Amino acid sequence: MVPKKKKRKKPLTPIDKFKIEAAKELGLWEKVKQIGWARLTAAESGQIGGHMTRKMKEKNLNNLTEYQEMRLKRKRGKRVE
Repeated sequence: MVPKKKKRKKPLTPIDKFKIEAAKELGLWEKVKQIGWARLTAAESGQIGGHMTRKMKEKNLNNLTEYQEMRLKRKRGKRVE
């Protein structure tokens, strides 16, 4: 019998960290640790993906708002720092 090769832990990418953060916020992280990402139901995976999407949209809207405010200040001749 051939022994199984040990899986190497690869470093987490930013998107992996973001996904873990979303799972923790939704209370699914313990389940992921026990059974893995592949064994989550479609509904649970969808919850995590939807949560991530919502957070990304909020972040982009905040960045967009800051950008728009900066442009308005420039148009009005105010110094932007």
